[in-house]
Amino acid sequence: MTRRADRQQLIRIMPAKRDHTPTDTFDVLVAGGGVAGLVAAWRAAQAGRAVCLVDRGELGAGASHVAAGMLAPVTEADPREPALLELGLEAAWRWPGFAEELESAAGMGVALRRTGSLVVARDRDEAEALDRVREVAAGLGVTMERLLPSAARRLEPALAPTVRLALHAPDDHSVDPRLITAALAEAARRAGAVLRCGEEVGEALIDGAVVSNGREPTADGDRPRITGLRLTSGERLTATDTVVALGAWAGDLPGLPSAARVPMRPVKGQLLRLRDPEGPGLIERTVRFEGGYLVPRADGRYVLGATQEERGFDTTVTAGGLYELLRDASELVPGVLELELEEAIAGLRPATPDNAPVLGRPRGVDGLIWAGGHHRNGVLLAPVTGDAVLRALDGEPAAPAFAPARFAHADAEALA
Repeated sequence: MTRRADRQQLIRIMPAKRDHTPTDTFDVLVAGGGVAGLVAAWRAAQAGRAVCLVDRGELGAGASHVAAGMLAPVTEADPREPALLELGLEAAWRWPGFAEELESAAGMGVALRRTGSLVVARDRDEAEALDRVREVAAGLGVTMERLLPSAARRLEPALAPTVRLALHAPDDHSVDPRLITAALAEAARRAGAVLRCGEEVGEALIDGAVVSNGREPTADGDRPRITGLRLTSGERLTATDTVVALGAWAGDLPGLPSAARVPMRPVKGQLLRLRDPEGPGLIERTVRFEGGYLVPRADGRYVLGATQEERGFDTTVTAGGLYELLRDASELVPGVLELELEEAIAGLRPATPDNAPVLGRPRGVDGLIWAGGHHRNGVLLAPVTGDAVLRALDGEPAAPAFAPARFAHADAEALA
């Protein structure tokens, strides 16, 4: 078997056996089969709950399929978002143990690379920005070493001599998200979860009835309860709790009462997957730069990304977007132009207005848990996302910075 065929065999995600009936009632329904939905299903099944996950396509085929898999809470974060930065640091600290547990539960690897990253600057303005990043990191107790160009090139000889300055972040890691979704799916199955591929969610069920176009119960004293989902096939699945992890489409799920809705928008990202026919060795660490990153895999493959575009639900791959990525990357790592092109792809990051995830139960609606809005941090936040869903299932309140209730006073038309 060739290396490529072997890898494809490893990451292939097969539909689960259909051993349920249309009348099944579950403890937990999960809508969405990306990293967030799969980790929620795994953790809930681990805790002994009867779980069913549904996804309209193959598991992990959305934003998780396109993600680069960087575990870089400081270099990815905005210092103006302290709560998100703290959550990212907690998740990064948890990742080695989480990866070990997941590999054991799934019987397969997730390609965690603990090689650190280099953040590089091309000019004076970018160098000054790196110094500010280093100050923020130092205030959080995170080590980032300031390197002159010669020192940076000793770590990564493929860097261009024009590099102005670099930061070495030894605690940054990376994983392969495609392996992560495969492992999460297998771990969830082994824990007893039912995983249904190719099953599109049509509407939410509320108080046993389908509610369309935001219409809600009007009787005095009624408190809406989500009781499950109706699939587009017409089949109804009921559950005590329903987890919404539908990525960029989560905000438009029909049937949700306005009190339960969260504003969500898609942020387009284009990237390239490249391959060195000579094998690994061009770079050992992730190289980050203004506007992009180059992430190495252990087998000589590289992920070059990613644009950030407000284009609605457009997933077109454009020559201009890919040109800019290659241009910027080749200024810093000229050897990138010698790599073979394997794939050009675009995906949609799910983002909330404040770019922080929504984790937990909304106010005033029972039976619903949000696990979404991770924007650029879906893979990084996987360990804490699973924990947040478990806490919500156990009745614990969500952390205020990530609670759905923070959007409760948004314009109702914007949420519809």
